[in-house]
Amino acid sequence: GGWLLLQNCHLGLEFLNELMDTITTKESMSEDFRTWITTEAHTEFPINLLQSSIKFTNEPPQGVKAGLKRTYSAVTQDLLGVSKMQQWKPLLYAVAFLHTTVQERRKFGPLGWNIPYEFNQADFAASVQFVQNHLNDVGVRQGVNWSCVRYMLGEVQYGGRVTDDLDKALLNTYARVWFGEHMFSEEFCFYKGYAIPKGNTVEDYLQHIEQLPVIDTPEVFGLHPNADITYQTNLANETFSAIVNIQPKDSSARGGETREAVVQHLADEMLEKLPPDYNPHEVKTQLQKMGAFQPMNIFLRQEIDRMQLVISRVRTTLIDLKLAIDGTIIMSEELQDALDNIYDARIPKLWFRISWESTTLGFWFTELLERNQQFSSWLQDGRPSQFWMTGFFNPQGFLTAMRQETTRMNLAKGWELDSVVLYSEVTKMMKEDVVGPPPADIGGVYIHGLFLEGAGWDRRNSRLMESAPKVKIE
Repeated sequence: GGWLLLQNCHLGLEFLNELMDTITTKESMSEDFRTWITTEAHTEFPINLLQSSIKFTNEPPQGVKAGLKRTYSAVTQDLLGVSKMQQWKPLLYAVAFLHTTVQERRKFGPLGWNIPYEFNQADFAASVQFVQNHLNDVGVRQGVNWSCVRYMLGEVQYGGRVTDDLDKALLNTYARVWFGEHMFSEEFCFYKGYAIPKGNTVEDYLQHIEQLPVIDTPEVFGLHPNADITYQTNLANETFSAIVNIQPKDSSARGGETREAVVQHLADEMLEKLPPDYNPHEVKTQLQKMGAFQPMNIFLRQEIDRMQLVISRVRTTLIDLKLAIDGTIIMSEELQDALDNIYDARIPKLWFRISWESTTLGFWFTELLERNQQFSSWLQDGRPSQFWMTGFFNPQGFLTAMRQETTRMNLAKGWELDSVVLYSEVTKMMKEDVVGPPPADIGGVYIHGLFLEGAGWDRRNSRLMESAPKVKIE
């Protein structure tokens, strides 16, 4: 009649089948017996055990209200009264708000953080402990050392996880704007409607938190309102993707054709359009003519090698998939994934792992042809006057190679690679206007294919502008 707790079962999947057999074959079992299992989501988790279980999930709270409510539900009255200094309770609330903010920004993806960080409750606990110790050290007369508080929060406690310079600047900005003597004034608020409450008990703070909006505008976190459009779009795409994934995968007919027939037809079309393989001997010969050890040509060789890998993988998968549909070879798990994804106009995992992101399989395959066209033209006709930079596997490598070449061209002027920095200028030319590379005395390259998100480009004045123009209505 006892309870059994098995933790992290995704690390011992083989035992779960044994567990299932033990439970199902047991002749007699106490009605009070329960088996609890904790696990991460795993594709190989026994489906029969999953279906026979009652499932619980512990999802992170969504929104400032839910985040603060969860944080203050764990705050005790003893913690609230641990310091007699008047700054303690507002500082505790501000740290809780900062903790909720850094977690909430993750849902906006790259708009929130350039790199996703796993901020957790330990960061909050360490920050609270630091603030408590600091107030105990400085005392009432000396007052809070705000430079120290900002540095510890922005650079150490939360900043210790951050590796990107712009992300670090963001954290330090939060610390600078939210933490200071000004935070104790009546007018202070993190954002309109998000002020620091006054109270002496945990219930006072929970009542204040209960009055906060359920849905927050991105401006609360310092983001443009359009960030919510991106978040909602991604959320909808994930939902539709999940719906597609759970659709039946049988060979039911659609418009008179089975799934296999539709995929076989698509495979024939893609094989017909797929570029031929690169000849290693021809590639080597052409690069030697252009200067095989020039940085840009070394970069081209690396890009061609990666493109050849994609072309080979696509060709092999499509040929094997056709043979599997015909029954000539066995349909493997990878081929089944390719069949399902091609039918749903999505990128098979085999291809995606070695290529690039795209919304649909059609766009992905079109980009494959366009990327290959840039490489083959560069190889056969010489260096182009302009480059489609977003069509490279490694754009950063392209910029590095360009920097190396420009430095070598100016060695007589005393240029050194470590001291050369990139300088970008948006020209007023369109792609069709470019007839040659930049002047030799200037160096560099012309690129295209970049895009702006949340802003537009004013060509006349050469500056950023709002993506949607302001309209005055009288």
